[in-house]
Amino acid sequence: MTQTKTDPRILRTRKLIMDSFIELSSKKEFKDITVKDITNEAMINRATFYYHFEDIYDLLDKALSEVLFINLNCNNFEENEINEESMTQIFKAITNFQISLSNRCHRGYEDTIARIIREQLEIIFYKMLLRQYKLEEDEGLKISAIMLAWGMYGASVEWKRKSQNRLPEEFIKSAIPYILSGVDVGAKI
Repeated sequence: MTQTKTDPRILRTRKLIMDSFIELSSKKEFKDITVKDITNEAMINRATFYYHFEDIYDLLDKALSEVLFINLNCNNFEENEINEESMTQIFKAITNFQISLSNRCHRGYEDTIARIIREQLEIIFYKMLLRQYKLEEDEGLKISAIMLAWGMYGASVEWKRKSQNRLPEEFIKSAIPYILSGVDVGAKI
């Protein structure tokens, strides 16, 4: 089966639009950015913008997803098992992503960022679990991936809120053994 290639001009234009949006987002609140602002910054017409994106929310979603995908180096993680090293690296990538966004962007992205991080993590953890258990599909693993994603995101929010004076890997290190071995209610402390 042959795979179709995307025209490099389409990829360049899409990147130009995203870069223009990211540049504008460092200067203006999201709610104040218009399609006209983006098309002026990118020096394209509205039809070109709408060829690539449904609207400004679609652009925001896809731009942040791509940045996170690159930051997480998703293909690398999907080939690994869930262990202390991979959990630490994923946590560091998420916290770095959040720091870079808070340094570049104004408020107003929190809900979108949270959803994108959780969705990407769910995909990564599910693929890692399927690989680890040598399965093609499993509802229990899908739910486990959701729990891991939400937990990892929640821990990153807590780190950002209270513990930025600690390195992310130091913050998450104490929790990883419990996550990896499971929670045994009958265990004595």
